[in-house]
Amino acid sequence: MIDLELFRRSPEIFIEEAKKRNMQLDVKADLDLDKKRRKLIFKADELRSEKNKASKDIAKLDGEEKTKAIAAMKRLNAELSDIEEELKQLDDRFKKNMSSYPNISHSTVPVGKDESGNEVIHFKNEKPEFSFKVKNHVEIGTKLDILDEKKAANISGSRFVFLKKDGAMLQFALIRFVLDMLTKEGFIPLIPPVLVKEESMYGTGFFPVEKTQYYKTELDDLYLIGTSEVPLCSYHMGDTIDKKNLPLKYTAYSTCFRREAGTYGKDMGGLFRVHQFDKIEMFIFSYPEDSWDRFEGLRVLLEKIYTLLGIHYRMMNMCTGDIGNPNAKKYDLEAWLPGQDNYRELASCSHDTDYQSRRLNIKYSHEGKKDFVHTMNSTACAIGRTLIAIIENYQREDGSVEVPEVLVPYINKNIIS
Repeated sequence: MIDLELFRRSPEIFIEEAKKRNMQLDVKADLDLDKKRRKLIFKADELRSEKNKASKDIAKLDGEEKTKAIAAMKRLNAELSDIEEELKQLDDRFKKNMSSYPNISHSTVPVGKDESGNEVIHFKNEKPEFSFKVKNHVEIGTKLDILDEKKAANISGSRFVFLKKDGAMLQFALIRFVLDMLTKEGFIPLIPPVLVKEESMYGTGFFPVEKTQYYKTELDDLYLIGTSEVPLCSYHMGDTIDKKNLPLKYTAYSTCFRREAGTYGKDMGGLFRVHQFDKIEMFIFSYPEDSWDRFEGLRVLLEKIYTLLGIHYRMMNMCTGDIGNPNAKKYDLEAWLPGQDNYRELASCSHDTDYQSRRLNIKYSHEGKKDFVHTMNSTACAIGRTLIAIIENYQREDGSVEVPEVLVPYINKNIIS
């Protein structure tokens, strides 16, 4: 949720932000709607005060005067009821409109209408060179019998995959490697619930904009998460955190779910854009004054993971047309996938300032004052996509796959064959 005082005081900021993001927002109409609802709030409060005074006066009256006062009270109640009904309708409209407003992008975010406006910050690790014709991860994984799409499709339909044998063990190796690194960096590990209430999906900013992308359990009115960012952020919903305890750093491993509606035909199958996938997420609750330094530290930690894995990647500064509504700034780490001859996103790192904390009412306290914390998150490891990167970048001519050096102690082998 945006800062409503800022919205009322400086609406031009939001008009400009809508232009930067190529969004259609009627700021003037929403300002008028806000003024109208605030007038009704004032009128309703006046009527309630008048009603309370009249109730006390009636107790002192009798006879015809009391009868008239009771009739006047009924008219007052009817007028108040009408205003409250109108106010409810205006409130619902206003909240719905405001829920679609984006965060204010940071000054260092490039302005662009879509992914073509994203900027490369730097490249890291050497791009592998092969003396043989490279294969994609589906061909390699199927031949090694560590990945099975057909059996998964028989059971669950398209966009599901079985990981088998060393494929499964490589996933567990990745999880242990990343979690060991993050816990040494002071992150508190959590295994969160993967079913959450709509309040959490709304509070983190995924609803209403991305509502069609998520699975819902109709009988229980719960949603399957698409990222553990949702339960991690909601963990302190309604809390006030003492400043001395900030930053609070959490990491979570979870299975995630997305419908991936509208993406069919845009990728190459296998472990890419599946409906069910596993991720390790990092999340930080920060004091606003030092949150941007924390955010850059989060990016550095993300890069350290993939640098140690020895995967060639590029770091992207995402433009205004390619960041989410909650994001004030976002980095994407895009790995080189030889099987696709292209860079593809493996991880995102986002700073959401106070956008999520306003929606979930998460504050900090300091010297008797309270204000909203800043939140930021980063994928530490998208397991499936990272497995793609490992399999394709470490493939060998005989069809086997070399294990990255940092994972050898966790899987106890150098080669998957």
